Amino acid sequence: MFRLSNNLIGILNFVTFLLSIPIIWAGAWLRNHGSSECERFLDTPVIVIGVFLMLVSIAGLVGACCKNSLLLWIYLVVMFLLIVLLFCFTIFAFVVTNKGAGQVLSDRGYKEYKLGDYSNWLQKRVTGGKNWNKIRSCLIEGKVCSKFNETYLSDTVEQFYTERLNALQSGCCKPSDECGYTYVNPTTWTKTTTNSTNPDCAAWDNQPDVLCFNCNSCKAGLLDNLKRDWKRVAIVNIVFLVFLIIIYSVGCCAFRNNRRDNSYTTGWKA
Repeated sequence: MFRLSNNLIGILNFVTFLLSIPIIWAGAWLRNHGSSECERFLDTPVIVIGVFLMLVSIAGLVGACCKNSLLLWIYLVVMFLLIVLLFCFTIFAFVVTNKGAGQVLSDRGYKEYKLGDYSNWLQKRVTGGKNWNKIRSCLIEGKVCSKFNETYLSDTVEQFYTERLNALQSGCCKPSDECGYTYVNPTTWTKTTTNSTNPDCAAWDNQPDVLCFNCNSCKAGLLDNLKRDWKRVAIVNIVFLVFLIIIYSVGCCAFRNNRRDNSYTTGWKA
């Protein structure tokens, strides 16, 4: 008799199999049509995820529907490892994003960001020369500061200081307030003599492809974005973990059913 748990596992894995097809297609499209290094950087991870989903889905689908205990056992082992890895990653994500926040400034609508306020592990992953060069090129290609300049171009200095800028805009597209530079427009500032020891003041340049992309504040702004994104991912992971545990439990029932049916068939033939 075909059991309910086998049906559920079969249906769920058929759905994930169908979902894996557009994921693989998207990765292949990025590899062939990506217009920048930033887009092409995503192609391999996307393809790997798609192929992984497809193979696991096939193992679960065949194992449940064809009563193949070996494939279903492989499926359950992979699911168990995935649950453990996802659980560890979720805990890790909460730990590394626990530190760091923008500093509130007096009479300013925006915050400023300090690199040292964030997790050392995140800092090492971002601030390395090779990694940061790729990230910086992506920020420039993404026209983060060009769009920022267009949005606030008509602002007077008083209006600009009240704007609620996001972390990347505040860290990468304007000099730090402590530099004391004179506002001309959002991405053009007149350098003046400053007593600040902040190295970002010397790193600032009005050239559109320089601005503050080499500043520590820009790296800190990116880390603040990563921190928020990772926390969102960690929350989604908790929901996904519950779902995976339910699927794993149903899969264990299907595996037990397979073993029982195989034993019954073997015994009947004997």
